[in-house]
Parts: sequence; structure tokens; C-alpha cells
Amino acid sequence: MTLARDRLIVALDVPNVEEAKALAEALGDSVGVYKIGLELLFSGGFALAQELARREIPVFVDAKLLDIEATVERATAAIARMGAAFLTVHALDKKTLAAAVRGRGDSALKLLGVTVLTNLAAADLIEQGCDHPLTELVLHRARLAMECGFDGVIASGHEAAKIRKATGPDFLIVTPGVRPRGTDTQDQVRAVTPASAIKAGADYLVVGRPITRASDPHAAAEAIVAEIDAALAG
Repeated sequence: MTLARDRLIVALDVPNVEEAKALAEALGDSVGVYKIGLELLFSGGFALAQELARREIPVFVDAKLLDIEATVERATAAIARMGAAFLTVHALDKKTLAAAVRGRGDSALKLLGVTVLTNLAAADLIEQGCDHPLTELVLHRARLAMECGFDGVIASGHEAAKIRKATGPDFLIVTPGVRPRGTDTQDQVRAVTPASAIKAGADYLVVGRPITRASDPHAAAEAIVAEIDAALAG
């Protein structure tokens, strides 16, 4: 990653491919990676991912895989064949993670383990039956992912510095729930600003609504890229 814009992942969380293509056209060269999540994946997003990959535009397939080993392995292999750059898998256990690594094979697909979603707080984990402190759980899942051969994790900027210390300089940290200062955090409980995420050790930032719902998405993306650049320089 040589440019600040390469670190910006824009979430194409829109209901159909036509809107996604229009948004990508509007954003132009201000974005490094496009993320296609569940909403768009089930509305033609797999074909769009293949199209973008053919054009050598990095694609992040945010499938958050979690299933029996055979299914995870085959699904990962199928996504690798699409030419995707990134894929998410829930980092809950070594069986799931190892299956994804096998499915990835010798492709260039980078695997990212989902630690704890950024809309969840400690009380939500207790509701799930998990009595571990949130940060400890994130670190545990990050270590599991690294031990299984994953390239990195999805984690809040609140935990990024501790993950970086625990995993070293080469393990990727991709931070969602990013909100520029002064904007609505919406459903993100553990939101961070672009600058604070970068300073904490994040390699990539995932930004959705602050860009996609802005009156000028290109300008909004450029502003975040400028903040990333300043944080890297600082």
C-alpha cells in the first residue's frame, strides 16, 4: 500500500447492482477497494465482484462465512476463483478457519477473520452466552486467525493497538465502523474516526454510509483519504 486511498475500502451497501455501479462510477479513483456485503451479494453482487476483479479493481467479499468445514472450504474456493482480493470468515474456531485456508489454496485471496462486530458491546456478548471481556475475546480470535494462517482480522479501532502488539507488524487489521468526527455513529457502538483508527494500527478502513449517503460521495471519500494521509504522515 503506497497511497492513502489504497487503504480506503468503501462498502457498497446498496440494494442492487445498478446503484452499486453508479456509486463506483461517482467515486472514481478516490477509493482503493470496494466491499460487497450480504445485501448486494444476494442482489447480483457476485457477478459484480467478478466484473470488478476482471477490471483489476480490488474486491472485498464480505460473506462472513460460518458453517461446517466442507461448506466453508468449498465456498472459499469458489470466491477465490472469482478473483476477489479479500474474504471474511468468522474467527470462532480453528475448524472453520482452517477450512477457509484450505479453500483459498494458492490463490491471492486474503482471508480476514471477523473478531467481534463493531455494533456489539459487552452486554451483547453476555446475551450470547459469552462471559469473556470484549477486548480479551477480540484478541483471542485474532490469535486464532493468525495461528491458522489468515492474513488479518476485522476489528474495531478500539482494539487495533492491542491486536497490533499481539500479532506483529505484518498481520492485517481492517477496521469497520469508521465515522468522521461530527457524524452520526448510527448503529456502530464502537465507532472510531479515520485518524484514530490509523494511529491505532489499522491497515485498512471500511467506510459505508458516511460516503455512500453523502450528497457528494467523491468529496466525502477524498476527505477521508486526506485524513488517512495526515494520520500516516503524523
